Amino acid sequence: MLNLVYLIPLLPLIGFAIIGLGNNKLPKFLVGLIGCGTIFGSFLIVVSLLMGVLDGSITSTTIPYFDWINAGSLNLSMSFLIDPLSVMMMTIITGVGFLIHVYSTGYMSHDEGFARYFSYLNLFVFSMLLLVMGSNYIVMFAGWEGVGLCSYLLIGFWFKKDAYNDAAKKAFIMNRIGDLGFLLGMLLIFYKVGSLNYADVFAQAPKILESNSEIIIAITLLLFVGAMGKSAQIPLYTWLPDAMAGPTPVSALIHAATMVTAGIYMVVRSNVLYSMAPATLNIIMIVGIATALFAATIGLVQNDIKKVLAYSTVSQLGYMFFALGLGAYSTGMFHVTTHAFFKALLFLGAGSVIHAMSGEQDIRSMGGLAKKLPITFFTFLIATLAIAGIPPFAGFFSKDEILAHAYEKSPLLWGLGVAGALMTTFYMFRLLFLTFLGQFRGTEDQKHHLHESPLSMTIPLMILAVLSVFGGFIGIPEVLGGTNKLASYLSPIIISVGEKEVHALSHSTEYMLMGISTALVALTIVVAYVIYVSKKTVPLAEGKEAGLQKVLYNKYYIDEIYDALVVKPLKATSDLFGKLIDNTIIDGLVNGVGKGVESLSGVLRFTQSGSISTYLFAMVMGIILILVINLMK
Repeated sequence: MLNLVYLIPLLPLIGFAIIGLGNNKLPKFLVGLIGCGTIFGSFLIVVSLLMGVLDGSITSTTIPYFDWINAGSLNLSMSFLIDPLSVMMMTIITGVGFLIHVYSTGYMSHDEGFARYFSYLNLFVFSMLLLVMGSNYIVMFAGWEGVGLCSYLLIGFWFKKDAYNDAAKKAFIMNRIGDLGFLLGMLLIFYKVGSLNYADVFAQAPKILESNSEIIIAITLLLFVGAMGKSAQIPLYTWLPDAMAGPTPVSALIHAATMVTAGIYMVVRSNVLYSMAPATLNIIMIVGIATALFAATIGLVQNDIKKVLAYSTVSQLGYMFFALGLGAYSTGMFHVTTHAFFKALLFLGAGSVIHAMSGEQDIRSMGGLAKKLPITFFTFLIATLAIAGIPPFAGFFSKDEILAHAYEKSPLLWGLGVAGALMTTFYMFRLLFLTFLGQFRGTEDQKHHLHESPLSMTIPLMILAVLSVFGGFIGIPEVLGGTNKLASYLSPIIISVGEKEVHALSHSTEYMLMGISTALVALTIVVAYVIYVSKKTVPLAEGKEAGLQKVLYNKYYIDEIYDALVVKPLKATSDLFGKLIDNTIIDGLVNGVGKGVESLSGVLRFTQSGSISTYLFAMVMGIILILVINLMK
């Protein structure tokens, strides 16, 4: 199937072109068929590649197509790298992406921009596939920028609302900050190594650069700045919660299968470089756990169903970077995989709730939906159990593997990881209980409209629910009788000194850690049940918050701080330069030239008197002057 690899990104691109050019001229049925069919076609090819990787017939193959950039010593081709890591990412992107496309046919069926939506969605998948399939940093960067563009288009999809446009611009601009770091990192790699091809860089870097030297730290930190923007880490995370402005399936695609996983992928792909920079790994670890805890505290008090999930994503991404900072690259990818399943399910489940509630997103106006939306409730419950880390659901295995690595590094880090897991459990079950249990708190019109979503929406929910239950079995640890197949699968890629399984911990210690974390999670669920079901507590109305709750509800006022420290000073500076340079200097120069020409012409016009005798006198004087000049030579 290697001869068909080019079709994997090409099919979504063709779908984008056909739907984009046809737009509203195509019937919705055909748009949905093309949009979903192209992704499914890519998925089938990817599955065949996955089978080849699993049976050993495909190891690591670079497939060149054409020369792209030849300038001096820079020689780059448009080529794809097919190896266990890229195939794993392609499977997630096309598999989960296909389910989101199918779901979208029902969710967006009444939207006037149906065709435009699917064209953007296909382009998004194409860009993400390009990002993970490239055999060099330039192809990765092309896909990197592509997903940034598509996020802008999809977050601001309903562009008639200024708030949605602002959210789209915020995502685009904040990602440009990170992308500058990524670009500088690539330039530094080329300057020191002389190539941007993965094979050359990862082979030459250990020979040319010293471990933990200033240059390798600079390279890895600059690349990580790009990852901070794309994968929403402190301080470049604030765009992701605002990305909820787009349609809910878009949120699922961004948060689960595509854009936010790009930073994780880039670090894992560059694990050779990062393992040469322990100082950078420590920074990644600190940023990761800080983001995980910071975002989790905000999620505790949010009342918008999508905002809770958004801060959950930021927190879970922090967990992934926490694992990478510990040198546990395969563990980070393990959590990327399980997170793709249960987070896509959570967002699509939220979309089903919003669909039934006629667009309402405030959980204070919900309650009692389990009876009206049984499939949505059951699948949402599975996803909540998975993200909370209840065994044997998918999140349990990946979360506890991260915690085991953390404990091996330091019991303090383990404690911080557990604290993040407990907050995740609390806000997710708070969301579940307030949305689906108790009495309905919405309007009579909303109550009358309540109904389960159509099969086009519930079937993807059920498939993702199955994956959220069994997806963690690919990484069963040795202590539970498994062989951690995922670590073995990725071992050809993660050949650096950073990756190791948890061998320093005894089985009794691992059992103890699992038991403590699971018991604490179960206790947290009970606490959430008592507060929001037994005591029927409902969050305070808007503006009634006080103290710490008010600070958390307003997200620590980070946006306001950024506005005061960055936006307003920049705006004031631009206004000052606009008045000083643009209005005074540039306009003054241009207008001065114009006025000078006007004044000169005003003087010269008096020479045009209309008197023939004056003209004859001027001609004679001119002739005499010419003769005098010639005689003087």
